[in-house]
Amino acid sequence: MKTRRHIYFSGTVQGVGFRYRAMYAARSLGLTGWVRNLWDERVEMEVQGDLKSINLMLRQMEEGHFIHISDMETEEMPIDEREVGFHIIE
Repeated sequence: MKTRRHIYFSGTVQGVGFRYRAMYAARSLGLTGWVRNLWDERVEMEVQGDLKSINLMLRQMEEGHFIHISDMETEEMPIDEREVGFHIIE
């Protein structure tokens, strides 16, 4: 079943390749959405696809050598049927 999640990540998530790791993981799993850095050192993401793939993506991201996720705030959002691909917002 398709779902869309809005997630805020805290911890060591900026300056460690987090956004690029998220993009590559999402694309390899056929997920859509976006990711961006925030001014307060958190990272914000919206990701859409089946829940199993989203959970796998999150596990893959935590395997990064320098990435340390200390907290995730997650909320479910409406599906965006028009969305294509996963990208980094600069």
